[in-house]
Amino acid sequence: MPARFPEVQVHRDVIGGGKDSSAQNGAGGAPYNLDDEIVITGFSGRLPQSQNIDEFRQQLFDGIDLITDEETRWPAGLHGLPKRTGKIKNLSSFDAHFFGVHSKQADVMDPQLRMLLECTYEAVVDAGYNPAEIKGSKTGVFVGVSNSESEEFWTVDPEKINGYGLTGCCRAMFPNRISYTFDLSGPSYAIDTACSSSMFALQQALTSIRSGQSDAAIVGGCNLLLKPNTSLQFHRLNMLSPQGMCKAFDVAGNGYVRSEACVVLFIQKASAARRSYATIVNARCNTDGAKEQGITFPAGGMQKKLIKEVYAEAGVNPADVSYVEAHGTGTKVGDPQEVNAITDVFCKDRTSPLLLGSVKSNMGHSEPASGLCSIAKVLIAMEAGAIPANLHFYTPNPDLPGLLDGRIQVVNKNWPWQGGYAAINSFGFGGANAHILLKSNPKPKTPAIKDNVPRLVGVSGRTEEAVEHFLEKIEKTPRDDEFIALLHEVHNNNIAGHPYRGYTVLSDTSATHEVLDVSPDKRPVWYVFSGMGSQWAGMVKGLLNIPVIDQSIRKSAETLRGENFELIPVITSEDPDTFEHILNSFVSIAAVQIALVDFLSSVGISPDGILGHSVGEVACAYADGTLTAEQTILCAYWRGRSILESKLAPGAMAAVGLSWEETKARAPADIVAACHNNVDSVTVSGPPASIDKFVADLSAEGIFAKKVASSGHAFHSKYIAEAGPKLRASLDRIIPAPKPRSPRWISSSIPENLWGTPLASQSSPAYHVNNLLSPVLFFEALKHVPENAVVVEIAPHALLQAIIKRALCPRPPASVSPSVMHQTCPFTCSQDWVNCTVWASTPN
Repeated sequence: MPARFPEVQVHRDVIGGGKDSSAQNGAGGAPYNLDDEIVITGFSGRLPQSQNIDEFRQQLFDGIDLITDEETRWPAGLHGLPKRTGKIKNLSSFDAHFFGVHSKQADVMDPQLRMLLECTYEAVVDAGYNPAEIKGSKTGVFVGVSNSESEEFWTVDPEKINGYGLTGCCRAMFPNRISYTFDLSGPSYAIDTACSSSMFALQQALTSIRSGQSDAAIVGGCNLLLKPNTSLQFHRLNMLSPQGMCKAFDVAGNGYVRSEACVVLFIQKASAARRSYATIVNARCNTDGAKEQGITFPAGGMQKKLIKEVYAEAGVNPADVSYVEAHGTGTKVGDPQEVNAITDVFCKDRTSPLLLGSVKSNMGHSEPASGLCSIAKVLIAMEAGAIPANLHFYTPNPDLPGLLDGRIQVVNKNWPWQGGYAAINSFGFGGANAHILLKSNPKPKTPAIKDNVPRLVGVSGRTEEAVEHFLEKIEKTPRDDEFIALLHEVHNNNIAGHPYRGYTVLSDTSATHEVLDVSPDKRPVWYVFSGMGSQWAGMVKGLLNIPVIDQSIRKSAETLRGENFELIPVITSEDPDTFEHILNSFVSIAAVQIALVDFLSSVGISPDGILGHSVGEVACAYADGTLTAEQTILCAYWRGRSILESKLAPGAMAAVGLSWEETKARAPADIVAACHNNVDSVTVSGPPASIDKFVADLSAEGIFAKKVASSGHAFHSKYIAEAGPKLRASLDRIIPAPKPRSPRWISSSIPENLWGTPLASQSSPAYHVNNLLSPVLFFEALKHVPENAVVVEIAPHALLQAIIKRALCPRPPASVSPSVMHQTCPFTCSQDWVNCTVWASTPN
């Protein structure tokens, strides 16, 4: 099967009052409460000329006749059959591996069952659930199905029988295979009442939930026309329209046209629902019993009796029903029996005409699946605020007096839907009647929050193309926070069989997205905290719109107010000169890093590893839990203030393109190798004049060298040693009881051979003073980051991205074959070696 990712249709989303998303409660959980309504939370389908519900919806409103004379099943006119039928576009595709179906089984599996598996998956996702969430739950499966027309293809030649035809085509396996695939433990059975099968399945599902047998339910209906024999049976009974049209309610109605469909609903208790399309108010079934005219003759009297019982039991006045979706096959006998019963019940004491329609006029009669096709049309109408027009209705059938006197109005054009109750009627040609009452979701659409905060949306899929398609659809959809929340619910955890993941960042003016092929294994998360140089004017602009970040920044501001320092004016300043002041830089960087850690924690992200560059190790202590937010911001404050109060001699720093060893060998005696950033990237510290000369000398040799902004100080060298005692005195007060550093915090200020010493063991005043005075061994620390780690740089600006990528991304070999050069980089770039963005300018 060409892999595909099922679309989550953009409907009017309702994030409901679900209190627990565990497997036990995700589908319902608690015993049924009569006050807990049963709602339709997801649906999906394959219908004539429509690969999904969105396509079906569009074609209904466009008034397209979905019946065709294409010869995709059998030659047109074979055995004198009507030439037109309703056909699903593609029956050959099936992703057996995704659904865990062995290839031998897939080869002889009824396409109806294949589609049921696909649509079940899509309906669950449409409800806002990751399929793994309902695993092991007491979810029932009820499928309406009458025939398996593929069965004989695998039983004609005894030599070809391998047993898999039985497990692939037996109707009992239709629901059972769904229960098996999704690991559901509720009741699971197929129902055959002919044309009312799927409506009986829905009624049984509702009863099962109300009785406590099930917590939720999958309800499916399917029908395929794979060979002409069944059609010929109906044709010889004079049931089929010669023109291949269901002319429902029209004087020209002369039979129905057969059609294919597969529709699946996911229904749940309202308390567990993350969205709600409609409430199932009530459902009942009965059977005609003995009839003088014969078993296939519909009994309007029994239908009328059934309808009355539905409303009496629900306590609803039939006059309050806005619309009835009738069985409406367009037969000479069926339409009068049904519509006259509807007229008698619904038109009493009405103040406006009853709206009436039948989806069979648009797509034909899908027999056992037809009831759910009617449900799908009604849900579409409720979501769109309009009822799609009936086709082939021109002159009312004179045997339907309710149409002639105006008590009933056939929806002969796209008609406004005002909300409220909608009824669906169905009956089978053996006398099995079903009636369902739905109530539309009254919740108005919540407008998008106008907070100027970009929205991150992450999704996964079977193929890269599928994820790209999904992200593009999300980006083209008007901003919908409820829909985004629903997507987050689905993709919070891995979906088995989805190797591709992607994200989009939605803003008011643009969207940015990326798609990667990722391992299903959980990857460790590593935080890297940048130091000086990551500050910039206006660095929190926009961030304060995020409540968690705003609260964190204000908490830091309140702490600093005790030191007579006002953080907010500094951190929101757009004057670049603000950060020429070393104290402003230190506290602003720390405040942003604390806020970003708080934000990541609020969305459930915590680090498996932590490391920092220079002052970034102060924020490491916060992420590691060894310093509180108050201690962290005060450490940053007194770090800056100690430097200022020490009246240090002027200093400077520069970045040079040499190795650590080369730098030490070539630097003059008064210049110190201060930061080992990468294999060929070092920052040096020293007196300004010496730094200027060293930069000029290296540049003259063609070696990269550039001064960096350091607020006039030579950090991580002997030139700031005088600040050490002042900082130690302050930190002794701020950190009276040091806590042990956890193993996840990799030190970049103490050599690895000294990690076992008392100095390295605790997040103590001594540790943080040493961090200020000692060289930064960042390159050595980065070697401890696992190859498969997700590395998150936490800083006001992604200062270290190039350094981190080059340190973590394996350099391509010096001499490789062309085929290797076009392999994908195994870590950071996700490019082939030839196009590697990290090493593009670096010779082998």
